[in-house]
Amino acid sequence: MGQIKTNGLGKYFKQYSGRWPRLFEWLMPWLGARHLEHWVLQDIDLQIEPGEAIAIVGVNGAGKSTLLKLIAGTLKPSKGQVQVRGRVAALLELGMGFHPDFTGRQNLFMAGQLLGLTPRQIDQLMPEIEAFAEIGEYIDQPLRVYSTGMQVRLAFSVATAIRPDILIVDEALAVGDAYFQHKSFERILHYKQQGTTLLLVSHDKNAIQSICDRVIIIGKGTVLGQGAPEPMMNLYNALTADPHGETVSHESNADGHMQTVSGTGEASVIDVKLKDQNSREAISVANVGQPVVLEIRARANRAIENLVCGFAIKNRLGQVAFGTNTALTGHACKSIPVDAERCLKFSFVMNLAPGQYSLTTCLSSSETHLEKNYEGRDLAACFEVVNLNRPVFAGHRWLDTGVEIE
Repeated sequence: MGQIKTNGLGKYFKQYSGRWPRLFEWLMPWLGARHLEHWVLQDIDLQIEPGEAIAIVGVNGAGKSTLLKLIAGTLKPSKGQVQVRGRVAALLELGMGFHPDFTGRQNLFMAGQLLGLTPRQIDQLMPEIEAFAEIGEYIDQPLRVYSTGMQVRLAFSVATAIRPDILIVDEALAVGDAYFQHKSFERILHYKQQGTTLLLVSHDKNAIQSICDRVIIIGKGTVLGQGAPEPMMNLYNALTADPHGETVSHESNADGHMQTVSGTGEASVIDVKLKDQNSREAISVANVGQPVVLEIRARANRAIENLVCGFAIKNRLGQVAFGTNTALTGHACKSIPVDAERCLKFSFVMNLAPGQYSLTTCLSSSETHLEKNYEGRDLAACFEVVNLNRPVFAGHRWLDTGVEIE
């Protein structure tokens, strides 16, 4: 049973002004501390239930890796408590616990014993570990001749040779090749279905929203927010955007959905409607292959030299199915006076698979949304796609397919 609970968890590291204060403190501790306390984490309270898949996100230096090390037991907390129930397998750092002069096989025996396996168990599991790692004859070569990808294969294979109660992965798979990443995530999903508690640090939004039940945002050593993957990833993206004059807020739309709204506020979206292209009536349900028009009405809250309006269609997992903007299509709006409104109309055919979708809108000064973000609004509108008259198909999009048999 993989359960994790932290209560008032905190961790600091000692900072010295030089080597002599460090030496004096070690030789003469009765004279008092000669260091400063640099707190990396403060007052972290978490409750992770058995079988949950949790993603931890945050900018570099936010304290994500330190939190995982405290949970894994490789670091001791400076204050607070960590309670962990179940066997933990942690993939924290590339090659952690490996020795470069030992062969891959020898390192597997050492790493396996650090994970709590007996030499007999490791010996029995060795053929399966070798087969999953797929490094061939390199298994009996010194680790120093391995590429980073080969080290990842070896580390992940031994860490997951037996299904753990808790699996902790700290972005180590990010350096692996695409084939092994896919293979590893399949194993992670399989273990999750069997009840393994997963703790994942990653910047792969699609992976997070596909695998995880909850997202925890860490920033400046504390928890900034936690909740369902899509709204938390929207909040995280807003928090990590260009901060010059931007604000981030949560608003409730007419349907009761919580929107994350960010930007400078120099322009804003005041209305979003999805309409049938023929009848021009607003719709909330579209048929596969139906021509539609997306109308976005924007207002300039101050005089704007260049306004770019864009949108993205997201599926129920928050993954972008399609997106574009008026700069990419060559229709940017120029010299808009204060309080002026513009109605942007995007016409397209709804060639998406049946399901629930949401619209994200963005007003900015350029096609990249990086120079100046006037407003970004998630869950600006929601709609459903149904299949009324097309053949049944698989996948995310409808492709009108012709067939000839000769």
